[in-house]
Amino acid sequence: MGRRILITGIASFWGSRIAKALESHPDVDVIVGMDTDAPVIALERTEFVRADETYSILSRLVTATQVDTVVHAGMIVDSARVGARRIHELNTIGTLNLLAAVGAAGSPVRSLVVKSSTMVYGAGPQDPYWFSERMPRVAPARTSVERSLLEAESYLSAFVEDNRHVRTVTLRFANVLGADIDTPLGRALTLLLAPRIAGFDPQIQFVAQDDVVRALQFAVEHRDLSGIFNVAGAGRLPWSEVLSLAGKAPLLLSPFATRLIIAPLSRLGLDLPPEIIDLLRYGRGVDTRKLLHAGFTYQHSTLSALQEFVEGRRLKAAVGEITPTYRYESDVEAFFRHSPAVVAPG
Repeated sequence: MGRRILITGIASFWGSRIAKALESHPDVDVIVGMDTDAPVIALERTEFVRADETYSILSRLVTATQVDTVVHAGMIVDSARVGARRIHELNTIGTLNLLAAVGAAGSPVRSLVVKSSTMVYGAGPQDPYWFSERMPRVAPARTSVERSLLEAESYLSAFVEDNRHVRTVTLRFANVLGADIDTPLGRALTLLLAPRIAGFDPQIQFVAQDDVVRALQFAVEHRDLSGIFNVAGAGRLPWSEVLSLAGKAPLLLSPFATRLIIAPLSRLGLDLPPEIIDLLRYGRGVDTRKLLHAGFTYQHSTLSALQEFVEGRRLKAAVGEITPTYRYESDVEAFFRHSPAVVAPG
């Protein structure tokens, strides 16, 4: 038998794309995607199961499908457009239910890969230049998304202690840039005037969207890999240089009551969540040597991730979207996958 994989958050950008990447693997027999909404891109072999926000169906689904690997790709890291309650339900309660299903007596799961974020380290004036995976954050979490990520990882830590038979990998990704994905910093860099907090020029680290998918795929494929890993492109850039390379003039914001000043500007597209405001004040850097020593190779540094993002946005502005919007329809998917009228390629 080949690998049997369950992906949570299949409707998210990352859930859909890791499913797409794994579909091409000949040693993967089954891929099941679970989420509150349907996938956002067309998938050929992935079966979709709709669930509630707390993943209460997970235990039943794991037992029914006998999956050996779970990829937890659905945790929210952008709080700009999601309320605190939904963040808590998906990140905290959803992760708790997932771990209960994976660790239940008789569970077939032997590998668990979790997509987390370097936001667990926070961003503050007393932070080290680089955070390693063993270093705790310096200041307590002040935002709902950071608190939920820390809670989720605390549950993971306890799970690892009690379930040594399950290989567990947690990937903490830096801020992502990509022409296809919508992120707070990506949105900021598409504005006519990009935000900058007066008196601050933080060092920022990026990871390219393709390297995110590749890192998740690497964690699934390498069964000897376990532990916590930072994922970010090499180097850091001052925010002023980021704006210059992106061809953006700065919109200077007062360092005092910055959150109150930004709130009414959300109607103009400046919807920076509080954890990103802290990042634009203090910056953050993470040590990525652990994943490199495990054998992973990046296609992009922080600089080249930014350059690819700028070029991709320029091309989109020039030619527009070239891929039609995909909408999952269960009856259509069932026809293409199971109808005798469909002729298989080759």
